Amino acid sequence: MCGITGIAWTAREKNISPRILRRMTDVLSHRGPDDSGGYHSDMPGKSFLLNDPNTTADFQPVSDIGAALGHRRLSIIDLGTGHQPLSNEDGSVWIAFNGEIYNYQELRKELIQQGHQFKTESDTEVIVHLYEEQGAACVERLRGMFAFAIWDERRQRLFLARDRIGQKPLFYRETADSLSFASELKSLLQLPDAGRTVDPHAIDLFLAYQYVPHPWSILKGYQKLPPAHLAIYEEGKLTVERYWKPPYEHPASNPQFPFKTSQQWSDALRETLTESVKIRMRSDVPLGAFLSGGIDSTIIAGLMQSMSDRPVHTFSIGFPVKQFDERSYAREAAKMLGTDHHEYVVEPEALEMLPRLAWHYDEPFADSSAIPTMYLSQVTRQEVTVSLSGDGGDELFAGYDRYRAVALSQWFDRLPTVMRKMMTASIWQKLPASVEQKSFRRRVKRFLAGLAVPPERRYLKWVGIFDTERRHEMYAPEFREQLNTFDADQFLLDAYQLCPDRDFVTRTTATDVLTYLPCDILTKVDIASMAHSLECRSPFLDHHVAELAAAMPLNLKMHKGRGKQILTDTFSDLLPESIQTRKKMGFGVPLNHWFRNELKPLLFDVLMSQRARDRQIFNPAAVEQLISEHLKLQWDHSARLWSLLVLEMWFQTFLDPASIPDHFPETVLT
Repeated sequence: MCGITGIAWTAREKNISPRILRRMTDVLSHRGPDDSGGYHSDMPGKSFLLNDPNTTADFQPVSDIGAALGHRRLSIIDLGTGHQPLSNEDGSVWIAFNGEIYNYQELRKELIQQGHQFKTESDTEVIVHLYEEQGAACVERLRGMFAFAIWDERRQRLFLARDRIGQKPLFYRETADSLSFASELKSLLQLPDAGRTVDPHAIDLFLAYQYVPHPWSILKGYQKLPPAHLAIYEEGKLTVERYWKPPYEHPASNPQFPFKTSQQWSDALRETLTESVKIRMRSDVPLGAFLSGGIDSTIIAGLMQSMSDRPVHTFSIGFPVKQFDERSYAREAAKMLGTDHHEYVVEPEALEMLPRLAWHYDEPFADSSAIPTMYLSQVTRQEVTVSLSGDGGDELFAGYDRYRAVALSQWFDRLPTVMRKMMTASIWQKLPASVEQKSFRRRVKRFLAGLAVPPERRYLKWVGIFDTERRHEMYAPEFREQLNTFDADQFLLDAYQLCPDRDFVTRTTATDVLTYLPCDILTKVDIASMAHSLECRSPFLDHHVAELAAAMPLNLKMHKGRGKQILTDTFSDLLPESIQTRKKMGFGVPLNHWFRNELKPLLFDVLMSQRARDRQIFNPAAVEQLISEHLKLQWDHSARLWSLLVLEMWFQTFLDPASIPDHFPETVLT
């Protein structure tokens, strides 16, 4: 796993020196601590070591059109000869690659038969030769997780691509005369002309979703390449296009999956997921698995163990607060599977973690499970370099509890108008309920409140932290005017339109696959794992598994309101009975408790500070009301307060300093 960065230019003044390229690359050192390299079209020999002071000095630009590529490497495969950037035989095609191509051995054999000569054993070189054969269509043959940049000297073309599901990130910035790109936004901020103007629309999106969705970025002028998209920059023009989408058309119309019985679907799932795990166990470094004790991670660990001649290393963490501690389930799974299990107890230090999260995530990111994911990655990296995970199982196989609410709401939509009006009457919102956000009465009130709006917007109202009305009440008048008629819901509504013909629950799971999974779950895991130079592989996210799940009928996934039924049935031999029937537990932290205790001073010191007020984004009285209601046990606003806190910490980390730091302070990383 690696970090990539670079730029292509069509005007000489945008030609960057190797010294600047080194700055852009060094800020990604956590993603690749083992090696660094550069390519520059104006440099003799083109390729050079970025840690060599003789090749990173300032220089006089020569070419009007050219490119520079930077790379930081975490060595996983071909430890000795996998240095990047890497080229084809004649040096006309260069690549900087982040990710893993799991079918590279099969592609390599095919390309050798076609006459290509290889100088390494790496999966990276396969992409170069495949590009020579097929051009941009090469991405359709790749099976894995990836973000890469290819500079084609003959065509003077920069080619960017991102994997189908969105496991690997890729930011870019287009100007009149250049296109720059990087694995993380902080790398692009090292360019001399980097702008740092916040996009008001991005703030509105962040508060709606807890993340800034693609293609937006928190800063104006910067974008994220969406999953399953490629981009070509040629003659000063950028084109972006989608090359894949999960086949959520009705199963009866999909000849790729002609299955008629549940057993046929189950057999196909067993075969496809087993093979997906098998090819992800290819590694030249120590390999293990995250094991939470949930269905998904237990299946992955179990399949790994069935294909290993020695105990697989598995890892879990727990917390002193019981409702956030899954160690007993992970321990039971490890015992049944026979893994070499490692478990750790941590006491999250939010005061220490907040600035660290702000630095590593580049953009405001308010999923608080990033905290335990950071800790889990840290302890896992002490033993192994690669870890497999169960990410994707919930979205692909209808595992979230909220899908039951979606199914129930379809029954409501078929009721007579009079009954629907009665159930959505405002009187129900005035009934008393527990302060706890996840209490039964709170959930009922939230469910009924959502029924009054169309199904697609209803779903966002249920899963969002700040709905549209609450956001606009929070904003200062001047900031609200900047939003004009912008509709943050449209990101979700557009995703629903990519799956128009299935039942609404399946459409909702498809929407999560296209939005929540890449923007939240996979961003969280990529940044947390790469912060500790750990590669995380997700067998459920193999596109063969994803395509199978997309075509699968809902009744196989959800039975009597319970999701992931086909997973439980198909892999029952790997799952302890208690895990098959256990209630889903989120991977979270006790924010509610923290904000009424340890973090209480932080709410006032940060959110009510003069510095925060001067940004003129929020109405201070509205923020103060959130804090007051939470502290007085009138409402659980912990998720909302965390979002506001994360946003302000991002401002202080990336905009308030006179310059962006080159690395995260070591005192916080210890």
